[in-house]
Amino acid sequence: MIKNLENKLLFACCNINPSIQFCSVVFANFKTEHSSNDYINSLCKQRLFKEALDAFDLLQQNTNFHIWVGTYAHLLSACSNMRSLEHGRKIHTSILSSSCQPDMILNNHILNMYGKCGSLKSARKVFDEMPDRNVVSWTSVIAGYSQNGQEFEAIKLYLQMLKLGTMPDQFTFGSVIRACSSLNDIELGRQLHASVIKSEFGTHLIVQNALIAMYTKFGCITVASDVFSRIETKDLISWSSMISGFSQLGYELEALCYFKQMLCMGNYQPNEFTFGSALSACGNLLHPEYGKQIHGMSIKFGLGRNAFAGCSLSDMYARCGLLHSAQEAFCQIERPDLVSWNAIIAGFANGGDANEAMSFFSQMRHLPLTPDEITVLSLLCACTSQFTISQGKQVHSYIIKMGFDLYIPVCNTLISMYAKCLDLFDAFKMFNDIRSNADLVSWNAIITVCMQQKQGGEVFTLFKSLLMSPNKPDHITLANVLGACGEVVSLEMGYQIHCYTIKAGFTFDISVSNGLIDMYTKCGSLSIARKLFDCMEKADVISWSSLIVGYAQCGYGEEVLKLFRKMRALGVEPNEVTFVGVLTACSHVGLVEEGLKLYNTMETEHGIVPNRDHCSCVVDLLARAGRIKEAESFINEMAFDPDVVAWKTLLAACRTHNNVEVGERAAENILKIDPSNSAALVLLCSIYASTSSWKDVARLRSLMKERRIRKVPGQSWIEVKDNMHVFLAEDGLHPERDRIYAMLEELWLQMLDAGYGTFQIRG
Repeated sequence: MIKNLENKLLFACCNINPSIQFCSVVFANFKTEHSSNDYINSLCKQRLFKEALDAFDLLQQNTNFHIWVGTYAHLLSACSNMRSLEHGRKIHTSILSSSCQPDMILNNHILNMYGKCGSLKSARKVFDEMPDRNVVSWTSVIAGYSQNGQEFEAIKLYLQMLKLGTMPDQFTFGSVIRACSSLNDIELGRQLHASVIKSEFGTHLIVQNALIAMYTKFGCITVASDVFSRIETKDLISWSSMISGFSQLGYELEALCYFKQMLCMGNYQPNEFTFGSALSACGNLLHPEYGKQIHGMSIKFGLGRNAFAGCSLSDMYARCGLLHSAQEAFCQIERPDLVSWNAIIAGFANGGDANEAMSFFSQMRHLPLTPDEITVLSLLCACTSQFTISQGKQVHSYIIKMGFDLYIPVCNTLISMYAKCLDLFDAFKMFNDIRSNADLVSWNAIITVCMQQKQGGEVFTLFKSLLMSPNKPDHITLANVLGACGEVVSLEMGYQIHCYTIKAGFTFDISVSNGLIDMYTKCGSLSIARKLFDCMEKADVISWSSLIVGYAQCGYGEEVLKLFRKMRALGVEPNEVTFVGVLTACSHVGLVEEGLKLYNTMETEHGIVPNRDHCSCVVDLLARAGRIKEAESFINEMAFDPDVVAWKTLLAACRTHNNVEVGERAAENILKIDPSNSAALVLLCSIYASTSSWKDVARLRSLMKERRIRKVPGQSWIEVKDNMHVFLAEDGLHPERDRIYAMLEELWLQMLDAGYGTFQIRG
């Protein structure tokens, strides 16, 4: 009989786990009920969970031995650790079919197993059928709901537990605080904190660590620091939570200081997650030297080939622009997982190296790894110009093949990719394909595309369609639409958007307020812009710059300088745009020396390196004042190659001051950059005409005819009842041409009657 059992066990064992060592050990231990239970319990205590569950299967299938209550408890813990719902159900079924009567402790193990394995329905059924419950029962079911994304239900159960008179312990508080953190409910969090303080578990490490994690999630880093400082005996989780919190909330130096303090204590061995947070702080600071030191420490602590630490290292180096070091860190990872591959692909993509990003993607596809939506999103970020459009389209084809085009975030990134590659047609095609399911990000993406491509009319059309969709505009939408109003100088549409912002409650959003100020200044309504500015609680540098540039463009130089002085007195640091406005103002009012002084202090006092716009302003400043030679010298001494704008500014001043010599050189330089530039030849013609150099005028006009260069006609527009009417000089194609010229003739006759000189009307 025993011999037959041994043969049967050996055969079954080899089918379940063919390891000779495992089979021989099972064979030796499954001779009695006592030894069988002891063996399974021993495997569980050694955390050999799979082997324990395999042994349970053998015991069930091939013997009549009873499983003890303690053994069932160990097996359920094994299922919880492995998140094996299949085995968990099998063990629960075995318990129900056995003569074993589950007590409260065993029911709590069953509850915990179903919660850990994500079967909340089964967990709740067990909980509701329990004749007796203790705090562990409540905590198990609360933790199950909290860990599986049903935080509201977890909070409801906690309140129900209190109502029935069961007092929470440290584990209950830990679970319910985590639920509150996921709900992002700061008021409830504070109430829970108060309950913790009143309870006997206020100083328990599990509760304190949960509070730190909750407050960092809420962005209340000061409160988290206060909780941390009150912990008498901190553990690695306490330190890691604080380092992670500081790093995620933008306090990178504080994160690194805490990391250093923890190391100096000498009691803690940081794990891959602690290193990950510290390396993330280095990446955010763009400080690779700190990162290299931490890299060395991670190797010292035996994490040089760890996937998580290696992924963090690769990401840090990539953010700091050290792509070769990022690649080396990635290659050191023993078994790179999908997250590691995504990190290195994203590093090269964000670093602008589309070819290398695609190369890593190609290598990854030859491995037993399936790219996910994060992979393709990273690849699309690499395609940012017309030179990478073909690669972007290849990724798009792969997205369709793998079915990722069903994910709206992926489609939104495709719209942005085509926009960056200046492919407006495919961007619109992509948007129209998802229009019925588009979210607000989709709408904002296509509106931003139109705004960037100077398609103001299309922006307004899309905005009206958005208002009729289930989505509602946010501050990003409104900033783009207001920008479009400013670009096309549509004051009427601007008024309507302004009304909408008030109605929708965006009045106090600073980005919307700045957009309104910018729109009104571009439309020439300085008084409204100033009223909006004066009503702002706290104007930022963009608010000041928008108003300063608006006043400068309208010729109010003195007001600009007053605003600039007031801005500096209030401690608001100017930016590049501010200086464009101030230098323009100095040019308009003839304050040459003050303008030059401000220009010279940009880098030394404000840390702003002058760009082409600032240099063009200085050229205009000198040239308007008649200091033509100085303006030309300034252009020739610029740190970068002069563009058409700088030379054209000088050429226009040469026409004003009849300087033929410098004007010829300016025009020559413009034509070197842009041989078809009609403005240069027209301005030079005007200079020759003002000095009666008619032969040169004739030569230039002949050259323009020979090269088929035509003067770009002047353009103006007017908005009437939401329709934009555009007019060109000497326009013979306007649909209402006859009515326009009839009105001009009538005005001409009225001018003659009023005693003004004649002018020619060309039809």
